[in-house]
Amino acid sequence: MQVTIDIESEEPLFGQLVNQIKQAVQAGQLAPGQALPSIRQLASDLSLNNKTVAKAYKLLERDGIIRTKGYRGTFVHADALKNSTVDLPALINAKLGEAVSACREAGATDSEIRIAFGEVMQLPKQGEIK
Repeated sequence: MQVTIDIESEEPLFGQLVNQIKQAVQAGQLAPGQALPSIRQLASDLSLNNKTVAKAYKLLERDGIIRTKGYRGTFVHADALKNSTVDLPALINAKLGEAVSACREAGATDSEIRIAFGEVMQLPKQGEIK
């Protein structure tokens, strides 16, 4: 897999890395279980800050594209191909759009919806104890 970072691009560096790894999975260049370089190694290879690569890896792990196994390394997730086709921001926008529309149809104002959204975001995640 060849990663090319364009520092002149308007797309954030971490976003370029995320997209290229997803594309490599979709193209079959990265197979499930295949090891990826460490954050430090990839940052060095691409002349990037470690935090930039760490952010990309964190997003890829959240999306089920990669899996970090502690000190053993980072590997392509078993379901990476299936998970790489999910557009999480689009999914979030669609779901929130549906919820906002339903609230408006029920008569709620935009201000009431914003307040309720803020309150819901303050609730603990499922399984989380505050």
